[in-house]
Amino acid sequence: MRRSNNQDAHAEVPADSPDRLRSRGHLFLVADGMGAHAAGELASRIAAEQIPLHYLRQSTADPIQALREAVEQANSDIHRRGQQNREFHNMGTTASALAILADGVIIAHVGDSRVYRLRGNRLEQLTFDHSLIWEMQASGQIKPDSQLSGSIPKNIITRSLGPSPGVKVDIEGPFPVQPGDRFLLCSDGLTGQVDDSEIGPLVAALNPDLAARVLVDLANLRGGPDNITVIVVDIREHEPPPGERRLMIPTVGKTPWAMVGATLFCLLAAAILEFRGNRGAMIVAAVLAAIAAGVAIFQTIRRLPNKPAKAVNDDSPGPRRSAPYRTSPAKPTTEMLEKLDDVLSALREAAQERRWLVDWAQVDSSLADNQTMRHQGRLAEVIRLQAQAIVQTMSQLRSQQRGKGETIKG
Repeated sequence: MRRSNNQDAHAEVPADSPDRLRSRGHLFLVADGMGAHAAGELASRIAAEQIPLHYLRQSTADPIQALREAVEQANSDIHRRGQQNREFHNMGTTASALAILADGVIIAHVGDSRVYRLRGNRLEQLTFDHSLIWEMQASGQIKPDSQLSGSIPKNIITRSLGPSPGVKVDIEGPFPVQPGDRFLLCSDGLTGQVDDSEIGPLVAALNPDLAARVLVDLANLRGGPDNITVIVVDIREHEPPPGERRLMIPTVGKTPWAMVGATLFCLLAAAILEFRGNRGAMIVAAVLAAIAAGVAIFQTIRRLPNKPAKAVNDDSPGPRRSAPYRTSPAKPTTEMLEKLDDVLSALREAAQERRWLVDWAQVDSSLADNQTMRHQGRLAEVIRLQAQAIVQTMSQLRSQQRGKGETIKG
C-alpha cells in the first residue's frame, strides 16, 4: 500500500518428469530486496532467476550441495552486479528456497523471509530469521518478552545476498514429507502484519489459493507498509520410490582411507602367506585385516550425518539452533473468528465513510450460513466464509480504484 515499486520476487519451478523429481524435485523461492534506486528490485529478481538456474544446471551434484552452491552463486552474481554500478552498490536481498524431492524437503535460507510447515494442527517455522532481534535472543543477550526486546526494530537483518562477495547459507532438512503437509513461503511484508497465530488457522482451513489471497489482503488492510509475497504449497500425494536413498548432507573426507589401505595390505599379506603355506602367519594377517575393516566401517558410519542438518552455517553464540524455531497452534478458534469479524466490520465502516461502492449483497451471500455453522462448531468452515467475504470485498475495491486510474498493490 505504501511502496511505489515491488522489491519482492518469487519463483516456482515444478518438476516436469520423474527423473527431475528424483534429482532436483519441485523448487519454490521467495526473495525480498533492499536498496535504493530500484536496487532491491534488481537484487531480488536476480536471486529469483539465478538460484533455480544454477540449481537445475548442476545435474550430477547432490541436491543439498547443489542448492547451497546455487544460492552462493546467486550471491556472487548480485555482488558483481552491484560493484558495476554505483547506484546498485551494496544492494541485497533475502532468499528462502524450498526443494521438495521424492525422499524429503530441503531449504536454503538467507535473511528474514520465512518458510513454514503446517502439519496437522501445528504451524512450524523452519527457518531462522537472520535479524538483529532474533540473533540477540538466540545468543541470550535479551529475553523475547522483555521491554528491551520490544524496543529493537524487527526489520534490521544481519545476513543477505549481495553486499559481500561471500555469504553463509543456512541449510535446513532434510525433513520427511507426508500427504496433507502444507508449506508457506513469505516475505516479511506478511509476517510483519499477520501473526503466526492467524497464519496457521487460515492456511489450515483454506485451499492454497484462497489462503494466499486472504493473507495478502489482511497484511494490506493493516497498513501494507511493505511488499507482500506469499506461496502456499499443498502436498496431496507423496510416496518415495522403492529403494530411494535418504538425503544426506555431503561431508568432505569422510572415507577413512588409512584404515581402508591397512585392510587391503593385510588381505594381500594373508593371500601371499597362504600361497607360501605359512598358515599361522596367514591367520594373524587375516585377523588384522578384519580388525582394520571393522575400524574403517565404524569410522565411516560415525562420520555420516545421521540427522537432518540444522542451520549448518550457524556460528552465533549461545545454544545451537535447530528447526522448528517456533511453533504455534493452527486449529481454528473463536478468537480467530472474532478477529475476522472485526476486519469485516472495519471494511463496512470504511466503505460507508468513504462512500466506496461495494456490493454488500454479494458479500453477505458468502456469509449466509455463518451463524448456523458457528452454533454447530464448524469453525474451519466459518473461517472459509469469512475469508471469501474479505477477498470479495477487496477485489471489488481494487476494481474501482483501477477504474479511476489508481493502483492498489496486493
